[in-house]
Amino acid sequence: MINGMHAIIYTQAADEVRKFFQKTLKFPHVDAGRGWLIFGLPPSEMGVHPVDKPDRASYEMYLMCDDLEKTVAELKKKGVNFPRQIIDAGWGKLTAIELPGGLEMGLYEPRHPTAIGTGTKKKKAPVRSAPKKRKTAAKKKPRKR
Repeated sequence: MINGMHAIIYTQAADEVRKFFQKTLKFPHVDAGRGWLIFGLPPSEMGVHPVDKPDRASYEMYLMCDDLEKTVAELKKKGVNFPRQIIDAGWGKLTAIELPGGLEMGLYEPRHPTAIGTGTKKKKAPVRSAPKKRKTAAKKKPRKR
């Protein structure tokens, strides 16, 4: 039935944003024709949050990482601008990447387990089996010297 999701970024700086995803983030891509790049995205998940009023309905897109400080440092070396400081949002650490043309895209390090196997993983207690009965060792004969 459903086999994927296609996200779209609408911007007046389309060529620059494409170059950002291609050259800076190094996302895999295909040319759909005449330089129209379609990017493969990392594994994704989707949350559905309630709103109190119909006019507040919307959707957002965030990139996720395992270590936000490390990712921000690596991207800053590549010239990426971060218009917001890293904050602790409770459910994770959050900031935003400034895309060419001024759009912001959220970037966060989840603290919760995720549907794609990233984020905080609750460690399960090791399964312990009943202790094995030890075999009584046969008496050893003394070695001759």
